[in-house]
Amino acid sequence: MQNIVSFYTEATPNPETMKFVANRYISQEVIAEFRSADEAERSPLAQRLFSFPFIQNVFFSQNYITITRKKGTDWDEVIPLLKDFLKNYLESGMPIFKEMEAVAEDDGNNSETVLRIKQILKDYIQPAVEQDGGAIHYKAFDEAQGIVTVRLKGSCSGCPSSMITLKAGIEGLLKRMVPEVKEVVADAA
Repeated sequence: MQNIVSFYTEATPNPETMKFVANRYISQEVIAEFRSADEAERSPLAQRLFSFPFIQNVFFSQNYITITRKKGTDWDEVIPLLKDFLKNYLESGMPIFKEMEAVAEDDGNNSETVLRIKQILKDYIQPAVEQDGGAIHYKAFDEAQGIVTVRLKGSCSGCPSSMITLKAGIEGLLKRMVPEVKEVVADAA
């Protein structure tokens, strides 16, 4: 019996990105973002997606793929093409990722303050960001200055409203819940 795959799309707060949600897991363990075909060497699926001239960024999560288009691309024209391509690719059983080594994304600091910051990000902030087709990860905490650095991925990367969300939402919540936090900034990488 063939595993039938279907996709539906969801708009995100970033008008340049679209969330393609599958009826099954795409990647249970790997959450990955690729900003170019060169970066996509670890993902045969991402490499194939970058063969479309209108794709600028690809982000994989558990049951969705967020795709960022290049300016001038009309979503109405490319969504059916992408849904069909993704469906056929996943039904074929071809690999999504080659073996990938885990890459440390944070500073390794596990002080009590950092553990509270990470837990708040996991419990309160990550679910909301994922719903919008993105991801947020703790990167570092400068205890002397009280600055938390986070990495934004998927639809959050380059989103016009992400800095407002970062400052008004995420920073405000962390400052209220962890008094040591004075500011939250996004990593440019």
